[in-house]
Amino acid sequence: MSAGKYFLPNDAPEIERLDLQHHLFRLTFDDEICLCPKKDGAKRVLDLGTGTGIWCIEYADEHPDAEVIGVDLSPVQPEFVPPNCSFEIDDLEKDWTWSKPFDFIFSRFMTGSFADNASIAKKAFDHLEPGGYFEAQDMAVPFGCDDGTLTTDSDLWTWVCWLMEAMEAFGRPLTVAQKWKSLMEEAGFEDVVERVYKWPTNSWPRDPKYKQLGLWSLYDMDQVIEPAILAPMTRSLGWTREEAIVLAARARRVLRDTRVHAYWPIHVVYGRKPLKTQQQSPNA
Repeated sequence: MSAGKYFLPNDAPEIERLDLQHHLFRLTFDDEICLCPKKDGAKRVLDLGTGTGIWCIEYADEHPDAEVIGVDLSPVQPEFVPPNCSFEIDDLEKDWTWSKPFDFIFSRFMTGSFADNASIAKKAFDHLEPGGYFEAQDMAVPFGCDDGTLTTDSDLWTWVCWLMEAMEAFGRPLTVAQKWKSLMEEAGFEDVVERVYKWPTNSWPRDPKYKQLGLWSLYDMDQVIEPAILAPMTRSLGWTREEAIVLAARARRVLRDTRVHAYWPIHVVYGRKPLKTQQQSPNA
């Protein structure tokens, strides 16, 4: 998440999109703000890559006894927030300087933000008090499709494959969602839980809840399908801006096509820092 490495724009439309995306998550989780046991009872909370700060603000509102801190590269958070909520501008890929531990660290949609996600998991572990929880919510790529209506020769599949290749070359791989469970376990977390949800790419499902999720998901991704590839494709793979825009336009048509029954896999992973951590032997 270092300066100049974040691949999406940081303008008013993106800020609005992130707030709407938060609503999409709450709809997915039946209005829960997170899933780990620290959805209640946390006293000191850290939100990694807080963006607009909406998660912090709502968590602070719902938990007035908790101290909630959001961290991001950009100062786009609102000025008026709950008294128990604050924001800091910092680079999470550098050393974390908090001296007081947290009992809940939260991360959402940081796919493509970090070069070394294992390091982030380890930093989270080190900055939690024993018994504290780390929860990560991320979108997996490529798409899922259970009935073959999204084919590998479609423009949408081509778009996501080029995006994955470009972000890999960019040093910000997009495959972290599928790896969070193993990364947390390797960092030392125990009782790691993984849940996978589905965001339909548009309103194709018949189920009312999934149809609504698809409408919100389409609104979310329709806005980002072009800016998501502009920087990675032009900087990493040498594409022209015009080539990237044309690919995005073609992919957008497939994204909106209700005959294509694709979805985004959403991974939620959380784990607990052991109450007692093993001390390394001095002779080791």
